[in-house]
Amino acid sequence: MIKIAITDDHPLLLEGLKNIINSHEDFEVVGMYASAAELFKNIVADAPLVLLLDINLPDANGIDLVKGLKESHKELKIVAFSVHNELAVINSILNEGADAYLQKNATGNEIITAISDVLVGKRYICEKTQVILNKKTDTGLKQVPKLTRREKEILTFVAKGMTTNQIAESLFISSHTVESHRKNLMEKFQTKSVTAAVKSAIEYGLIREA
Repeated sequence: MIKIAITDDHPLLLEGLKNIINSHEDFEVVGMYASAAELFKNIVADAPLVLLLDINLPDANGIDLVKGLKESHKELKIVAFSVHNELAVINSILNEGADAYLQKNATGNEIITAISDVLVGKRYICEKTQVILNKKTDTGLKQVPKLTRREKEILTFVAKGMTTNQIAESLFISSHTVESHRKNLMEKFQTKSVTAAVKSAIEYGLIREA
């Protein structure tokens, strides 16, 4: 039997996915984790060959999670499972090493096909995701921006409604430095305001909502 694990913070979805996967005669769900913390606590002992991973967990950023898992468990096949249909998120997840990308409204057949494909070294992209990847556009983010620790701090403070001077005082830096970071963040997110950058950062799971 091929060992499969699932990470998702919705109990009903976990059970539904478990039933779909266990219906295949060669697959067995050996672990179900509701958080990234549970995942890292149990993955070594459960030793799955494939991980169906919700990239919208409450305690971890999906992009960082895929990257970390691929670095620490090189043989693990990751099937990313997400409500995100933004090109930037899809590209970032795939570029960090995910072996498949499924929308959360994928059919049972798509889930089984994705697992089967990654087991033989193929990359699987569900039909709805492939439509997004096929769209030719020069506008919008192509990948989720990579942020420094300081940039995340500033976005978090902005989300709390703090002014430039208040942020500067809290971080023991000059107001000019804060303004420079704000400008850089607007460029990274391709927005006309830091507030819009904050909204995108929350949507992408880069910071938590205040």
